[in-house]
Amino acid sequence: MSGNEAIAEGALKAGCDFYAGYPITPQNELIGYMSVHMHERGGVFIQAESEIAAINMVYGASAAGSRAMTSSSSPGISLKQEGISYIAGAELPAVIVNIMRAGPGLGNIWPAQSDYFQATRGGGNGEYRCIVLAPASVQESFDVMRTAFGLADKYRTPVIILGDGMLGQMMEPVRLPASGSQVPAKTHKPWALTGCKGRKQNIVKSFYMREGDLEKFNLLLQKKYSKIKKEEQRFEGLFLDDAKIILVAYGSVARIAKGAVKSLRSKGKKVGLIRPISLWPFPEDIFKRLSASRKQLAFLAVEMSYGQMVEDVRLAVGGNSRVEFLGRSGGGVPSEEEIIKKAVYIIRGSKNHG
Repeated sequence: MSGNEAIAEGALKAGCDFYAGYPITPQNELIGYMSVHMHERGGVFIQAESEIAAINMVYGASAAGSRAMTSSSSPGISLKQEGISYIAGAELPAVIVNIMRAGPGLGNIWPAQSDYFQATRGGGNGEYRCIVLAPASVQESFDVMRTAFGLADKYRTPVIILGDGMLGQMMEPVRLPASGSQVPAKTHKPWALTGCKGRKQNIVKSFYMREGDLEKFNLLLQKKYSKIKKEEQRFEGLFLDDAKIILVAYGSVARIAKGAVKSLRSKGKKVGLIRPISLWPFPEDIFKRLSASRKQLAFLAVEMSYGQMVEDVRLAVGGNSRVEFLGRSGGGVPSEEEIIKKAVYIIRGSKNHG
């Protein structure tokens, strides 16, 4: 399957029963797959008239208790930001997929990771956060959807899947669960707008008129985000026990970085890898632990941007370790050779410094 198709099938297997979207490359295989299979599985598919319409349809479907999802690529996700802020403000679960392309503006359809700030810092107005998950393979693109819908329901919050054009288009074997396996049970949603006969009415809103009410609500949101930050950090670690330099990369770039690590290891270089899977909450605990316990440890952040995730690495390290950066943008992809060259340069510099 392609990464886009795997995400779509993963969503269906996770119990997604409402999808609204609008076509944009390089994620059109996803919306195409949903257009065929949502109806077959008893769900609702809508090709909306715009990205703005699609995200507001997701808002309404989620408020009514559906497992709702939308997908797009970078410029389309920008159009959805107001709706995502409303969904967060109304404490509704939703899954939003961004298969990133190069920007700014219309840019081009080549892969990029330049929407990291937008995804991890909220993107829209107000103080809110989205859980952000970044798969690195087609198999993981399928698997992560169950996690995404589960977290969205658990915390009543938007969850963003951050992929890119390379991951969306590449094709790899995918192991699917047996055809008879059950879709996970939906979370009971006593807050949903399902008709108030026989119970107290529910109200879904993000508007607080009386003085002090919004501040109280925002404090409750911050309490929820603190819990997410504490309990939902996810990462993959490779060769961390003895590493003198640790590469940090997510998504498609992590695959290239992993190749560089293995090549350097074969030459006796003590190099490791941290692949953040949750971009928010960023897996800061592992960085804090390693940088506080090991002298002369260096980190090399590798991205398809000119420096976004590296800021979270620096914040997590807190000045205890050296942090270097390698990035390309506009559709440029860091090569294994570029990563190896930069890592060797850092290793030599550390030896000279020592």
